[in-house]
Amino acid sequence: MDEAKSKPAVAIRDLRSFEDLKQVEEVEKEVWGLSELDTTPLTLAIATKEAGGIWVGAFDDTQLVGFAFGFLGTERGRLIVHSHMLAVRESYRNSGLGFKLKLAQRERVLALRVDDGGTNQLRIHEMTWTFDPLQSRNAHLNFSKLGVVAESYKVDFYGPETSSVLHRNSTDRLWVAWPLASRRVQERLQGRDNRAEVLDALSTLTPLIQFNGDGKPVRTDLAAALSRQRIAIEIPSDIGCVERKDAGLAREWRMQTRWAFTAALQAEFFVAEFCRTVRGQQGPGVYLLEKGKVEDHVPEMKRKPGNGR
Repeated sequence: MDEAKSKPAVAIRDLRSFEDLKQVEEVEKEVWGLSELDTTPLTLAIATKEAGGIWVGAFDDTQLVGFAFGFLGTERGRLIVHSHMLAVRESYRNSGLGFKLKLAQRERVLALRVDDGGTNQLRIHEMTWTFDPLQSRNAHLNFSKLGVVAESYKVDFYGPETSSVLHRNSTDRLWVAWPLASRRVQERLQGRDNRAEVLDALSTLTPLIQFNGDGKPVRTDLAAALSRQRIAIEIPSDIGCVERKDAGLAREWRMQTRWAFTAALQAEFFVAEFCRTVRGQQGPGVYLLEKGKVEDHVPEMKRKPGNGR
């Protein structure tokens, strides 16, 4: 029998034991290049697991090759689960493990029931997390495949930098919301491809930040952008490559996109979509922002009297 065919598939399951949780630090160090100071303390991992935190792992036999960690929180007076970390070892990337770990998180959150102290049990309908908006691959996963939306941009969320080489160009983050049972999310999880629709919308827009002929970010007219119903913001297809070749140019992309996201979100736009490589295989990725309230775009995010939703 072919050895590759007989190799067992990577299994997704909860982290259950001390030995499972002990492997988290090793994965963090490999994926993000963190020092011991910035990795999750084992005692905290154990405590959060026992207190109801969601630790989901991808295991190749007994080896942890990826994991996702989330915990209960509140946002605008309603219960959510915040997914703090998702990591996959480099040799296991491009196999859909990140997507599978998010699906496992979703399954566990939708199964949660929280006693309100009376006769009712509350359900959690939303997850949140953060990611670097200059990371095109993560933007594609989050918006195109999972169906998140974003209304908040966090400047230097984890401080100006951490011990990770991936965090030297500041730690700005988009704070995203994942409306777990919404029609939008269900359609994305079923594989509905809306790339053509997004490209059609982008074709009519001049991006607020766009590439010039030298690969540098250039601002266009802010007042004109804010007067429209939609705004586009371009980013490099591979910011990691830019950072390795020209740290100054990568910093310029950070500053210009920080300005664009901040200005647009303050003007009551929200981030609705992302489209990867819009002009050929190495072309830029583009965010599409819509004007208005996100709950008008995703009705399931409207609050309901009585339980905060």
